[in-house]
This record gives sequence, structure tokens and C-alpha cells, in this order.
Amino acid sequence: MNAQRKILATLGIVLLATTASFAQQVKTDYDRSTDFNQYKTYSWQKVQTEDSLWADRIQEAVNSTLAAKGWTQVPSGGNVAIVAIEMTRNQQTLDTFYNGFGGGWRWGGGFGDSTTTVDNYKVGTLVVDLFDANTKKLIWRGSSSDTLSDKSDKNIKNLDKGVQKMFNHFPPAEKK
Repeated sequence: MNAQRKILATLGIVLLATTASFAQQVKTDYDRSTDFNQYKTYSWQKVQTEDSLWADRIQEAVNSTLAAKGWTQVPSGGNVAIVAIEMTRNQQTLDTFYNGFGGGWRWGGGFGDSTTTVDNYKVGTLVVDLFDANTKKLIWRGSSSDTLSDKSDKNIKNLDKGVQKMFNHFPPAEKK
């Protein structure tokens, strides 16, 4: 009974750690000397993706988020130029499970047998950069990384959620 509790506790910790490692990660940074109140229009400079179907999806997600913030997209000549880059990479996790904990070191036992499994998965990352169109200076950067699914609809939903999180506190508040 005690060994079963240890095994279940170990499995619970492994599952919790595995779930946490697959959570969406969003990061943002910006030029602290920039007054974002001066910007209200933007133009797309470039969207670089490995899959051309995603270019429009990325633009739509960013456009709808910026429109909700009061920014306006213009075909060219906006105050801000946007560059978005999407990339994927393969990741791997190793999970080791032990069984037959034995009687412990003192009693001549050991940890028993172990089994290691390999889990391969793809992680997608989107980086969105905002540049001052006049000075060409980077003023804001956001990135979002998440595990990719085999289901396109789920990936689109995660893209939208990641872009929303990225621009959650945009434009940055003015220092007082």
C-alpha cells in the first residue's frame, strides 16, 4: 500500500511537470524611452513563416488585436512598421518511471526496474517586432511559444490566444 502511494505521487508530480512544460509562454519587452501615445497607425513590413498559410492568420490576429487598441492599419507609411517571424523547432522530453521500489539500500534492495520513454513534439514560436517607421528603431517586441497540435483549428486558436496575451498590456503605460 505504501509503495502504491509513492508510485502514484511520483506519477502525479511527473504529469504536473509535463503539463507545465507544455504551457504557452509569452514574453514582451519595449524601449522604455518611447512615448507610445505618438503612434496610431501601422503598416506591415514583413511576415516570415515556414508555412505560407500562416502569414494571413498571423496578420489577422495582430490586426484585430491592434484595432481593439485603437490603432489603424494603413497599406504604407504608418507610424510603426511591423515584422512578424514564425518558426518551429522539434523538442524532446525524457520521462523515467520506476517500479518495484525494493526494500531500500539497507535491505539489499534497490529502486527496481526503470523505463524511460521519449516524447517528441513540435514547438511553434511567433515573434512580433514593432519599429518606429521614421527612425527604424525597435520599440516593442513580443513573443509567444506553444506546443503545436496535429489539428490546425487548435493551432489557430492558440495563435489567437498567444497574440492576445502578447498585446495584453499594450501600449505600455507611460512612466509617472
